[in-house]
Amino acid sequence: MAVPEAVSAAATKVAEFGAALRSANSSAAGATTGLLAAGGDEVSAAIASLFSTHGQAYQEVAAQMTAFHDRFVQALTAGAGAYAHAEAANASPLQTLEQDVFGAINAPTQALLGRPLIGDGAAGTATNPNGQDGGLLFGNGGAGYSQPAGSGLAGGNGGSAGLIGNGGIGGAGGAGAAGGAGGHGGWLTGNGGNGGVGGNAVLAGGSGGNGGPAAPPGCGATEAPAVTAAPAWPATTVSTRHRSPTRASTASPVTATCPPERL
Repeated sequence: MAVPEAVSAAATKVAEFGAALRSANSSAAGATTGLLAAGGDEVSAAIASLFSTHGQAYQEVAAQMTAFHDRFVQALTAGAGAYAHAEAANASPLQTLEQDVFGAINAPTQALLGRPLIGDGAAGTATNPNGQDGGLLFGNGGAGYSQPAGSGLAGGNGGSAGLIGNGGIGGAGGAGAAGGAGGHGGWLTGNGGNGGVGGNAVLAGGSGGNGGPAAPPGCGATEAPAVTAAPAWPATTVSTRHRSPTRASTASPVTATCPPERL
């Protein structure tokens, strides 16, 4: 399929070729259309007249070819412009229709809850670092804004998904500041967003967002389940003096977990 930009570039190249050919013909015209006779005899005059006639005929043909070339370049340029105009005309109604449909769907929830029904949340910016939440029904949360290294500001938090969607990734923090927390995954399904990377002077990054029921959470700290305590010996079978002390229940320390596929 032809591309308007490629056709326009081809027209420019053809125009440059025509300009070079026109310059060459103009330079050769004086030396080929007005030859002087080598001598005063009739033979020399006839030879000079013959070559001059051929030179003039060539210039006439060259003028016709130049006119044809100019018309060809004009047609090629006009075709590229018409193609681009047709593409723009076809794309504009579709884009307008899409915007109108989503606008009508999202207008009620946007007005009542400040959140669209369908669509991804916007990414965080320097002014508003936190990513926006995704649509209540379907949509991913926006990514948090990553602060410049020397700002010392915490990274923006990722936006959360609604019913279905993935949480946004937390933004990286500046030097000496923590990364933003990842957004929560969808209530029905969706991955939690990874926490943002902390600045150089901070060891821990942001916490990962919670995943949906059927999806893993983002990278963050989780606590291992506690070990079940051993039962105490019955007092009726062992004397108090020889009774073994009841072992207290212990819990594993908090560890950082992140599935390999989430890294």
